[in-house]
Amino acid sequence: MVIAVLATALLSAAPARADDISATARGVVRVVTIAIVDDEVVGFGHGSGFAVAPNRIVTNAHVVELLARYPGNVVIGIVPSEGSKSYQGKVIALDTVHDLALIEFTGKPIPTTAIYTGPVDEGSMVTALGYPGNVDMATAKSAVDYIHPLSPIRSEGVFSGRRQMSGTAVLLHTAQIARGNSGGPLLDPCGRVIGVNSAITRGEEGDSSFGFAIANSELTAFLIRAKQPYAAVGTPCTSIADIDKVDAQAEAKAAALADGARRDAAGKALVARDAAWIAARDAADRHRENVMAIATLLLVLGAMAIGAGGLLDAQALRRGAIWAWGIGALMMAGAVVLFLLRPTGTPMLATPSETAKIDSPVAPMSSRAPLGKLVCHLVPERSRVVSSATTDTVIDWGQAGCMNGRTQYAENGSKWDRILVPAQEQTVSVLQFDPATRSYVTTRYFLGADQMDDIRKIRAQVTLKACSPDEAGRANLASQQAAIRTSLPARPNEKIVYQCEAAQAGGPPASAVPVE
Repeated sequence: MVIAVLATALLSAAPARADDISATARGVVRVVTIAIVDDEVVGFGHGSGFAVAPNRIVTNAHVVELLARYPGNVVIGIVPSEGSKSYQGKVIALDTVHDLALIEFTGKPIPTTAIYTGPVDEGSMVTALGYPGNVDMATAKSAVDYIHPLSPIRSEGVFSGRRQMSGTAVLLHTAQIARGNSGGPLLDPCGRVIGVNSAITRGEEGDSSFGFAIANSELTAFLIRAKQPYAAVGTPCTSIADIDKVDAQAEAKAAALADGARRDAAGKALVARDAAWIAARDAADRHRENVMAIATLLLVLGAMAIGAGGLLDAQALRRGAIWAWGIGALMMAGAVVLFLLRPTGTPMLATPSETAKIDSPVAPMSSRAPLGKLVCHLVPERSRVVSSATTDTVIDWGQAGCMNGRTQYAENGSKWDRILVPAQEQTVSVLQFDPATRSYVTTRYFLGADQMDDIRKIRAQVTLKACSPDEAGRANLASQQAAIRTSLPARPNEKIVYQCEAAQAGGPPASAVPVE
């Protein structure tokens, strides 16, 4: 009966809010254990967990302790925070010493969480996510309520330091947790896992209660022993607002440098043009002088020939005189022609349109021009990394926004955008490339299931996928992407900025950029 209930379709959960903690909440689950002997329920327990892979959950070992007491008679239920179904799971790795367990389930993949591997400062804010039992006792009406997908409860506090508990590194914190929070994540402000909540101190006679979370170092060591890959991020947590300020300042500085470089190039071009004009004028003057010299020489020779003709005629050498007069006349006529057609000595100047091109501060290269293969490197001070890899990215920027020869980007002013809406992941990625500054920016939005369904309906209207020279098709793509953009939250959860440079010959293929 209980097993059937675990497999029953359930009501869908409310969509998570578009903030970092809610984004992580998509990957937090309730872990339910039910021991059944002779068709009778003899044990029941529940705790929390979180996804380190689309079908792998981390929780506390003591959450699944019924397995040791009733081997072969325990059903493990995995209840996602959203959706309409719960799934049956099995433990594939167990560490009772450090109180950690890894559960695999078969069902719809759920968003994974990232583990923060950097230092945590005492006094920094932390958030616990999970399913505290005292809330369940106050709100649950039946056993079915324990397998009903619901968003986890969040509580906030401060990190109070590291401790050792029975040989295990733990984090001490003041976020309020209770029985049922066991196995749930303790998060930094960016929603990254820094620990696994496992125990609390009991407040007696006015004493404050504290929570203990198994440290991230113990968690990563456990996953490595279990041969379970996981997403790890070591960069400090910064807000998108702060990153946007830094990014805007960097873009303004880059634009100013580029404008200065263009003006410097324009100045050098003007100097070169003036030098060329002077050289051309000098050459024209020399050419004019040479032509005048030749005309003078012909005039003198013509006069001499006519004079020689007169002498020949006086000697009764009529035939020779005629030849001399003819040659002299031709020479003098040639001298007159050369004189009339002589160069003015003024060189040709650049046309007004050519001068405007030199003087203009606008980059002469069109944003539609191909740039070829580029290697893009992470700019940490302009990036907010939550869960994505930050290795170098290789792209091939082709004609009119063609990325890697297969994905068409749409014009957005002087930049080019492409919005990716995957069929399975609950993440929308906005990819943007600026040919002028050669910056490549990926902004990612971690959304709830209902939000993704709405955006996928808009995405279904996008028909242009492969590269196309059709400007009307690209304009339509831009309009459709603008509609998707209006459905996204005001700020993304993640922003990764790369600076690109020309790739060396024989470098790696352009395969790192996601495509549809």
